[in-house]
Amino acid sequence: MLLEEFDYQLPPELIAQRPLVPRDASRMMVLDREGGTFRDHVFRDLPQVLEPGDLLVFNNTKVFPARLLGRRRGLRSQSIGKRNPAAREFLKGEVELLLTRQESGDVWQGLVHPGRKVRTGEVLLFGEGELQAEVIGRGDYGVRRVRLRAREASIEEVIDRLGHVPLPPYIRRADEAQDRETYQTIYAKVRGAVAAPTAGFHFTERVLEALRQRKIETCEITLHVGLGTFQPVRVDRVEEHKMEAERYEISEAAAVALNRALEQGRRIIGVGTTSVRTLEHVALERGGRIEPGRGETSLFIYPGFTFRMVRGLLTNFHLPKSTLLMLVCALAGHDLTLRAYQHAVRERYRFYSYGDCMLVL
Repeated sequence: MLLEEFDYQLPPELIAQRPLVPRDASRMMVLDREGGTFRDHVFRDLPQVLEPGDLLVFNNTKVFPARLLGRRRGLRSQSIGKRNPAAREFLKGEVELLLTRQESGDVWQGLVHPGRKVRTGEVLLFGEGELQAEVIGRGDYGVRRVRLRAREASIEEVIDRLGHVPLPPYIRRADEAQDRETYQTIYAKVRGAVAAPTAGFHFTERVLEALRQRKIETCEITLHVGLGTFQPVRVDRVEEHKMEAERYEISEAAAVALNRALEQGRRIIGVGTTSVRTLEHVALERGGRIEPGRGETSLFIYPGFTFRMVRGLLTNFHLPKSTLLMLVCALAGHDLTLRAYQHAVRERYRFYSYGDCMLVL
């Protein structure tokens, strides 16, 4: 398939810049795969749209403030920290490091911007030198391996103090204090993501209680969202794209719940594309069943994929030409998905991370 087949036109003003309050006030389009139709709801309708016995699978990863703004050692800008920290223009010496993956101990993978001039052996400074990042390896498209050193507190404590919430670049504002809460699901537990599983943003305690009352089951798995989820597709033929690996963990309790639902013929519905990729990766490796454990997945789901676990998906609206949109097309069908997106544009749905959602059944 060609990348151009996953393009659509979106008016920029439909890109949500802030979340709705309350969270469950979001709109929700319900897409019926069998009937080839879609209808408009609000998210609070979710418990009534689902059926008793359905199993919702949440990704409980927790976003940390992975975006660090600093300077290259020996190059100082007087304006550092005085400009909009969301700006993508950098003065001499200024640098951004987005931590994407902890390899081991103090060694991390990250994206450096502007990356062209940052060479192996350089040291990046953050804050007043409380945190240093020595560049020990170099990859493509701004990827670097760095060794972090904290001057006084632990590395994690310094990152939490100096770091910014890694809002996506289409949110064209500086991160704010409330983003540390709103760019996070209410069930986030396991620290390690650099982007949120945004389909979960809409859940509130009120909705979770309504799901329990309707006998809709839930379980949690973990996939730490990293480069694999949001890296752009840089090839013309979709099949040639390679996903970066991301780490996952499935508990014994989650595996039992998932296999039981599968055996009983109940619907398994992934909350977010990350949940779907994790479940389908394990099912593909384990003959259609789920086993507890940890691992990595670089599974790329696009039209033609055979789903073994999930029969439904709750997801936000995604960027054109993205692997996330391709996954939705794989489950719901290419033409139906793009017709639903055209409907969302006409009806002025809010798009992307802080936007509205779609339920594919």
